[in-house]
Amino acid sequence: MTKKEERDVEKIYSVKDFVAKLRRLADSLEAGESFSIQVAGERIRIPASASISIEHERSDDSEEVEFQLKWELLKADDEEQDDDEQEDEEEKDEEDEGQEADEKE
Repeated sequence: MTKKEERDVEKIYSVKDFVAKLRRLADSLEAGESFSIQVAGERIRIPASASISIEHERSDDSEEVEFQLKWELLKADDEEQDDDEQEDEEEKDEEDEGQEADEKE
């Protein structure tokens, strides 16, 4: 497996787009399936076994709540087996990203 570059990005979504992504995530979690999403141009696959947490941070001038999914990276052999499962999810996510671009124009 090729080592991926470290990354820390944040992308702001409209309420409508955020809700749509949360719905797809919730549906995948309930079905025990992996979830794929594209964030700032990179496709990310979240395995069904990811741990889920909610984090709350507070400082003097702001508060933050993060819904967090965390997982260990898979070996290359495991990733190949999951590729077929991802195709339908990726097509749906690409449609969502295309709709976002259309709405911005």
